[in-house]
Amino acid sequence: MGHLQNRNIIIGVTGGIAAYKIAETIRLLRRAGASVRVIMSRGAQAFMTPLTLQSLSGHPVHTDLLDETAEMGMGHIELARWADAYLIAPATADTLARLAMGRADDLLTTTALATPAPLFVAPAMNQQMWASQATTANMKLLLDRGVHVIGPESGEQACGDIGAGRLSEPSDIYAAIDAFFPTGKLAGKKVIITAGPTLEPIDPVRFISNHSSGKMGFALAQAAAEAGADTVLICGPVTLETPAGVTRIDIRTAAEMLDACRLYSATPVDLFIGSAAVADYRPQTAAEQKIKKGGASITMELVRNPDIIGEMAQMNPRPAVVVGFAAETEDLVDHAQAKRLAKQLDVIVANDVSRVDIGFNSDANAVTWIDESGAETIAMTTKNNLAKIVIERCAGLLGSSADLEFSGREGAGS
Repeated sequence: MGHLQNRNIIIGVTGGIAAYKIAETIRLLRRAGASVRVIMSRGAQAFMTPLTLQSLSGHPVHTDLLDETAEMGMGHIELARWADAYLIAPATADTLARLAMGRADDLLTTTALATPAPLFVAPAMNQQMWASQATTANMKLLLDRGVHVIGPESGEQACGDIGAGRLSEPSDIYAAIDAFFPTGKLAGKKVIITAGPTLEPIDPVRFISNHSSGKMGFALAQAAAEAGADTVLICGPVTLETPAGVTRIDIRTAAEMLDACRLYSATPVDLFIGSAAVADYRPQTAAEQKIKKGGASITMELVRNPDIIGEMAQMNPRPAVVVGFAAETEDLVDHAQAKRLAKQLDVIVANDVSRVDIGFNSDANAVTWIDESGAETIAMTTKNNLAKIVIERCAGLLGSSADLEFSGREGAGS
């Protein structure tokens, strides 16, 4: 069995046509060894019968806040204490609003407030409802509170509209829950991760940089450490706490980041993840004193910074698996795939930074995983949850790293 063995999962089902997907989600969780209990809202019972989900989960379905059969009449407290994770799927617009407001007027929302377990929501609604300012604001509140968001996906909807708002597939929901729990799959492995921006000085008070917050790289480092890896995090200037069990190396410039990568690669590296937003160019010469305001314009010569991840992918000995991140604003897959091939990476993880709901400074992200087999979308979720999914996949690659051969790679790992 996997690492969901003996985990206790609550699934809160709300009223939406996508509720039918929960049957398969329950099956996947139970097959992985999890124990599942179901809470159904009144609306959910209009789409599926409690008996159906009782048969699949193997336990009576909970529907009432005041359960006379529970110890001291506190059924919601019993459930809240029992859970290792609480998943609400489908999470309707109304449910998200009630969670954001801290409502506790039925069993589903009361349990959400009472449980210390991590809360996952898988939104499902009409595309216009998902895009509304109210839903966007509610989602931001939930993300800020640490709620893990799975999806939604884009496509044709039951109402006939096409757009974002479809419930994620059961396999994706399962993967997000599965990836949350520590696996130990990187025990004994050495991992180096770069994160955040670099600052390239113009003069003592000015510099060239970008919008990177470092959140994705720090989440990856935390996930790697939780999976048992000896994790080194090399990061530019950010205001984030160092994850437990992670060795943090602070740098400022791209040249300093490259030096740190070389230093910590003196002993063999199993996994290198380049998630830093390294400035592509730097001033050829940084002024020793502050440049004074003068005419209407100023001319500055820029030179290319080193290609850190490209060098890591071609060093000898090479890390067993090298993963890059690509921030794109158009032609996402084509541009990212071209970078993967040019830099000789095993994997590139691409995200569309032109979207206002994901990417730079956001707590959520949606990415496309691109390797030699093709491209696969990972639906929007929190960066912490996405990091666990990426680390889980990287651990799988390391398990078969002896078989990894990049087409055209010269001397890799020799």
